[in-house]
Amino acid sequence: MRHWKTLAGIVLVALMLFPVYWMVNVSLTRTGDMRADPPHWFPWNPTFEGYAAAFGQQLPALATSLFIGLGTVALTLAVSLPAGYALAKLRPRGGRAIDFLLLVAQMIPAVVMAMGFYAIYIRLGLLNTVPGLIVADSTLAVPFGVLLFRAFMAGIPGELLSAAQLDGASTWRTFRSIILPLSRNSVITVSLFTFLWAWSDFIFASTLNRNSDVIPITLGIFRYIGNNTTQWNSIMATAVIASVPAAFLLVLAQRYIAAGVTAGAVKD
Repeated sequence: MRHWKTLAGIVLVALMLFPVYWMVNVSLTRTGDMRADPPHWFPWNPTFEGYAAAFGQQLPALATSLFIGLGTVALTLAVSLPAGYALAKLRPRGGRAIDFLLLVAQMIPAVVMAMGFYAIYIRLGLLNTVPGLIVADSTLAVPFGVLLFRAFMAGIPGELLSAAQLDGASTWRTFRSIILPLSRNSVITVSLFTFLWAWSDFIFASTLNRNSDVIPITLGIFRYIGNNTTQWNSIMATAVIASVPAAFLLVLAQRYIAAGVTAGAVKD
């Protein structure tokens, strides 16, 4: 029975990873072999012309997405870390209502938020700007970050905070010197998910940044498909390149993610 479960798991993983393999396969296939019948299941005569075209044309979009992702991470942590600490340890009035509103905020479809941002950005002059995308992307990550930080920080023993207060530490000093070092796993988890959301965002990019020359990689791929419908190796090479940072970060931080997501789930 155990062997059948292993075999079923291998088959399911292969099915899920097949689109990724086919994307890599097409990225290495020559343009003249794209319509071969039967199709080439393996790039026997590989070419890197698609990657050369992708790097030559999409590097600015990759750099823009990297800047947007890092900016979104910085803004999200700056807002959600103090907010999570306040809800967990300072216990402000209306804390339960704030938790409920944060949960509701995560249920609002991104396209609805994009329409609201569009109306606001027209008045503020933030359409077609990178800061506008950073603010918009952070609205998806901040509620998640606040709730995760609150769950983790609620499990930090109150004796540590009391000892810091007896030593004369202020609230800010306690947060900076005690809470932040203990919250490393949660910070890494929130940072990773925030970066991935910003990196893969298409709704806000296509709604709030359509007429700008500075575009993220998702919008760059979208425009690339429209302009190069016969150069599928270049299109797939761009998709492969855009997938590498996300895959690398997930592999690098997987053990921190497991600890950060389950933080606060179990009380001693």
